[in-house]
Amino acid sequence: MQPEVILKMEGICKSFPGVRALHNVDFTLRKGEIHALMGENGAGKSTLIKILTGVYQKDAGQIFLEGRPVHFRSPQDAQNMGIGTVFQEIALCPNLTVAENIFIGRGRERFVHWKTMNAKAEEMLSSLGIPASPTQELGSCSIAVQQMIAIARAVDMDCKILILDEPTSSLDEDEVQKLFALMRELKARGVGIIFITHFIDQVYEISDRITVLRNGELIGEYETTALPQIELISKMMGKALSDVSAMKKHEPRKADDSVPVLEAKALSSAAGVRPFDFSIHKGEVNGFAGLLGSGRSESVRAIFAADKVTGGEVRINGRKVKIKSPLHAMKQGIGYLPEDRKGDGIIDELSVRDNIILALQVLKGFFRPLSRKQAEEFAEQFIERLDIKAPSTNTPIKSLSGGNQQKVILARWLLTHPEYLILDEPTRGIDVGTKVEIQKLVLQLAEAGMSLTFISSEIDEMLRVCSRLIVMKDREIVGELSGTDLTEQDVMQMIAQGGR
Repeated sequence: MQPEVILKMEGICKSFPGVRALHNVDFTLRKGEIHALMGENGAGKSTLIKILTGVYQKDAGQIFLEGRPVHFRSPQDAQNMGIGTVFQEIALCPNLTVAENIFIGRGRERFVHWKTMNAKAEEMLSSLGIPASPTQELGSCSIAVQQMIAIARAVDMDCKILILDEPTSSLDEDEVQKLFALMRELKARGVGIIFITHFIDQVYEISDRITVLRNGELIGEYETTALPQIELISKMMGKALSDVSAMKKHEPRKADDSVPVLEAKALSSAAGVRPFDFSIHKGEVNGFAGLLGSGRSESVRAIFAADKVTGGEVRINGRKVKIKSPLHAMKQGIGYLPEDRKGDGIIDELSVRDNIILALQVLKGFFRPLSRKQAEEFAEQFIERLDIKAPSTNTPIKSLSGGNQQKVILARWLLTHPEYLILDEPTRGIDVGTKVEIQKLVLQLAEAGMSLTFISSEIDEMLRVCSRLIVMKDREIVGELSGTDLTEQDVMQMIAQGGR
């Protein structure tokens, strides 16, 4: 006999101006199950959860909670109906005690009964196996324990459904196991848990069923034990294994005695990427492949010192260097186009011209400013070279299309004449024509002798420009592909199996 269905979402649709985020999506959660909601970036997972928690209003469809139709007008509505959410960023108060964080905003009494509150918190912590004292300051607890306390708060509010959004992204392996033990305890109590994560192995360790979304549509719902990892990856990426077409084979770089342009040994960072080795030769285009959350971006951010480097060594052209900051990296001839164009790339309020000259000006130092004439000449040169569509060099960059903003950031780094350029998702969110232009530019730069690392969520795009792929899974390198092995099927197989 199957467990009782606690939540049913039918035909959910949601659109934003110019974007269809969800189209006719169904989702079912049973009482006392852990259900993984899977999909790549832009699949619609966040939108579906925001509709379920009352943050967004659906355009069409129905939601049933324990068989009754419901409509959540706000997050408070959803919470009152027994839906608790714990996000990746913990929304608690680190300067308050554990007990205060569990019960804050709950009581209407004029005075706090501290002894009673602490006793209730102690009972709850003990019953859930959470290793914390009610009276200790939350900030003194590990991130894993803080996650558990956020869950305890949700559970105490008569939570029937618990949504965990990337709860393990900041945890080490031991902490993950403690969190999983708590999830299993809640499952045994009949709580339905929606688990969102990018860690494939964790999905297979803890979940009972999997729902896959892609491009805002439901791909399917599966029993975890009946869905092999490689099939899950195939469904998430939209690449049927039987339909993988023959791709152009890239010749691996011929082995020679030349010194790599950049070589890293056991490099690690505060962002949690595990120690890794990496090298790139003159004129080579390589890439980091893997699902979102695999550690691709964290790896290149470690190379550029965009995140604090915690270990390892780097050699530039055979010479050992210590790269402590992005400025140090730039001075060593490294450029970096970040994944988050809007957050880490463009400076919204500045002009196209000022955005283009920014990196060069940083290298020169702000006490040696470029003249207006020089800045104008550089900007015009790259607007023409990269075919940037802008009314003038003085146009605010925020008024340009995403593709033209991306070209401006590319121009910024090309102006510094880097020996090694890292491009993290350089074609995300831009039109097909501009994508092709950027891919051609990458190959032209390599032909001219520049070394480039290219990262994209679209494997077929990486296959077109890279001669070697470093494959990542769960924040570590699991293998490397080149030559005749450089196919979509080989990449997916390596991700699924965690190496060969």
